[in-house]
Amino acid sequence: MDPVAALLEIASLLERERASRYRAKAFRQAAATFQELPDEVRTDPTRLRASRGIGESTFAVIRQAQEGEVPDYLVELRGDVEPERVSALRSRLRGDLHAHTDWSDGTTSIAVMAAAARAQGHEYQAITDHSPRLRVARGLSAERLREQIPLVRAESGDGFTLLAGIEVDILEDGALDQDPELLAELDVVVASVHSKLRMDARPMTARMIAAVSHPRVNVLGHCTGRLVEGERGTRPPSAFDAAAVFAACAENGVAVEINSRPERQDPPDELIAIALAAGCLFSIDSDAHAPGQLSLLDHGAERAERAGVPAARIVTTWGVERLLAWTG
Repeated sequence: MDPVAALLEIASLLERERASRYRAKAFRQAAATFQELPDEVRTDPTRLRASRGIGESTFAVIRQAQEGEVPDYLVELRGDVEPERVSALRSRLRGDLHAHTDWSDGTTSIAVMAAAARAQGHEYQAITDHSPRLRVARGLSAERLREQIPLVRAESGDGFTLLAGIEVDILEDGALDQDPELLAELDVVVASVHSKLRMDARPMTARMIAAVSHPRVNVLGHCTGRLVEGERGTRPPSAFDAAAVFAACAENGVAVEINSRPERQDPPDELIAIALAAGCLFSIDSDAHAPGQLSLLDHGAERAERAGVPAARIVTTWGVERLLAWTG
């Protein structure tokens, strides 16, 4: 098989299983390096192995592919990584409103994420890198976000739209961590709590209601902040009055995110039921930090289908024109 295709498939499978970002990045780097090498180096094993960006594991994959074999490591991953889950709802999703690039804490460029979204068959994909308060994730200052917006929109075309967005931090008082004028320039605003997750329920409720009442917020991201599995360990959900928060979401036309990352499973099923009863809209999002994680939408779709969320109330089943009329 084609060595580049083998390297990129391995990277995507590693990303889907949320393996070390460095492992996946090594295979993406090797693919990029191999593509740039002259033919005489590609076909010379000694010079190929000596090339910067080609390591022992990636060299073995390339050589097996060149010899007409499916590389052993790819065969192993295809058997080990859980396949995508098929559901009727998954086939109705037309896009994704939450994903990150290497401008903040994602692993790849805007262009690579756009290409991966196109390969997933998306009609649209939002790029929602973090806001400045989240320094550990290299959150974007106003200046960097202004620089990013035209680069994001430049990837649109041929029936695909890359939306300029942000995952903006909800500060302790419910304010949003970005200039209001700049938020108004974006296509999509996802608001999430990332700090003081153990705040008492009453101030946390007020904090979240203030955020979803902001006229520029479109989606309430991973509302409880919980972690249920994975290498980061587990984390209990934040305490807040879910009925009050979801009532505010419904009143303000803000979608409750069903975060598709298996380590989050956020909101819990019982909170999805409360949001349903409140009349909320929903957004099934990948929260992808790497191209291979865009396929995690299947987890969110399966959960939403099991919880009885009607497709008509899921904004990511809408076409891009209707979606932008709603976000605008």
